Amino acid sequence: AMEALNLCLQSVTRPGDTVAIESPAFYAALQVIEALGLRAVENATEPTGGVDLGALEQAIKRHAIKACWFMTSFQNPLGSTLSDEKKQALVKLRARHEIPLIEDDVYGELYLKGVRPRPAKAYDTKGLVMHCGSFSKCLAPGYRVGWVSPGRFALRLQQRQLSNTLAASAPAQLALVEYLKHGGYERHLRALRKALAQQQAQALEALRRYLPAGARVTQPDGGYFVWVELPAEVDSLALYQRAMAQGISVSPGPMFSATRGFRNCIRLNYGHPWTPQLEQGVREIARLASEEKDHGSN
Repeated sequence: AMEALNLCLQSVTRPGDTVAIESPAFYAALQVIEALGLRAVENATEPTGGVDLGALEQAIKRHAIKACWFMTSFQNPLGSTLSDEKKQALVKLRARHEIPLIEDDVYGELYLKGVRPRPAKAYDTKGLVMHCGSFSKCLAPGYRVGWVSPGRFALRLQQRQLSNTLAASAPAQLALVEYLKHGGYERHLRALRKALAQQQAQALEALRRYLPAGARVTQPDGGYFVWVELPAEVDSLALYQRAMAQGISVSPGPMFSATRGFRNCIRLNYGHPWTPQLEQGVREIARLASEEKDHGSN
């Protein structure tokens, strides 16, 4: 999917162009935008409602935005999902201005309750939504097989891929085709969703038990990340360094912002089966955060 997303961005922008992104945003999106010589305009994004469409409309009025890159379902790092109504409104807003939407939908299959959220692509009537997905998050990371439905930009994207990578791996794609033919995919997804729901519950229970007073934690309906807003006195970069010294990895908030915001936030991953070691890791992160809070207060 990263190749698809990268090729989509190359197909609709030139160096110096402006791209609208979420805030906080997927850090790889920030890296690609920087590598291509583009400028990012951040749009406030909430854990429950997703990207602020009012802020996006104002950004479109103020900047010559050439593309939007959003995760509309189970956004990384917040885990937020736009409602169907909001996805429709997003598609209509950009269509009025002829702005392409690069829709990163790699976590769409990992819903923990209800049914799979419809992508924004479902409401696209002008071919302006470039919908990207992958088997890497839901089936086989090592195969590195993703896809894109590029709408009116198909020819541009094919030309870009030809000059970049020529083609994807045929054996890996054929292996997935054989697997999908025999009906095991949905059974696998049901088991995966059940495991992720249990792991999320265990992670949230530990975080609520150990985190210092004033911390807030998201509870997404899918994906496998939680976003933790720590007390304002906590410096997540310092927390990251102290945790890494003990072999514990967290993702500090500034890595998800072009302006290095979210200094007191971290992203945690519950994609692995819960173990006593992970429980101890959460306890240690909470202890370090409490020390950072006390140090920042003095």
